[in-house]
Amino acid sequence: MPPTRTSMTPAEWAMLVALSVLWGGSFFFNGVAVKELPALTIVFSRVALAALTLHLVMAATGRKLPAGRDAWFAFAGMGLLNNVIPFSLIVWGQGHIASGVASILNATTPLFTVLAAHVVTSDEKLTPLRVGGVIAGFAGVAVMLGAGKLAGAPVLAYAACLGAALSYGLASVHGRRFRALGIQPMAVATGQLTMSSLIMAPMMLVVDRPWTLTLPGPHTMLAIIGLATISTALAYLLFFRILNGAGATNISLVTFLIPPSAILLGIMFLGEVLLPRHVAGMALIGLGLALVDGRLVSKKKPLPS
Repeated sequence: MPPTRTSMTPAEWAMLVALSVLWGGSFFFNGVAVKELPALTIVFSRVALAALTLHLVMAATGRKLPAGRDAWFAFAGMGLLNNVIPFSLIVWGQGHIASGVASILNATTPLFTVLAAHVVTSDEKLTPLRVGGVIAGFAGVAVMLGAGKLAGAPVLAYAACLGAALSYGLASVHGRRFRALGIQPMAVATGQLTMSSLIMAPMMLVVDRPWTLTLPGPHTMLAIIGLATISTALAYLLFFRILNGAGATNISLVTFLIPPSAILLGIMFLGEVLLPRHVAGMALIGLGLALVDGRLVSKKKPLPS
């Protein structure tokens, strides 16, 4: 397998920004759904509907999922690390803390990703530059949150969101194997969501007993549909396309972009105000992205003598 690039192309940066908006919306959709539905029911509905959507797309485009055992074991591992564990932890956490806070805690994912990639991979080793970029980006997230916002909040809810970030970091490294297996992004997204649905179904039936729940209202139903189709099916097509070319560490940068994208969307559509700490935080996040990407301090070619 050819080594992973340490910097991203302009097209990959554009996809990364688009992905941050799609996943930023997932925190909003979760915040709506969690008011009427329990966590495992939300997660199962999300992955099952997203899997169905992608299977229909696969059928319409004449594509097929691989039949090999290695591929389906990889799908199961990816579904567990990238869907079942983090989705469940985040949705449960959002039942106790605000969606914006959950998205900010999710921005710790690159901290876990660079450490996991350093241990597991041979071409995404930890460097002082990348460490500095991750620290700068996380500092920007902290600045955006502001001082004193964590006081009095449920500790377990914060721990759940941090646990989800750890799982996402491990998933980004695990997902590299699909490149070696030669599986295309569409098939990877469909396969992992299929396995996630199979894993979640018995858990949801035993814990939530959905037949005892009250039928949710239209806003919750629309939130589940948006969560599955926009923030999951479409988002994972972008995720695996970026991961296939730019690697685990670069794809983890999307978590830095989710909080500022949520703020910008709030300003445009909800009349929210951009505070000075938001500007300062986004500046630090931009610096962190540049440092991890490596272009900011790339070596210049020597002048001809």
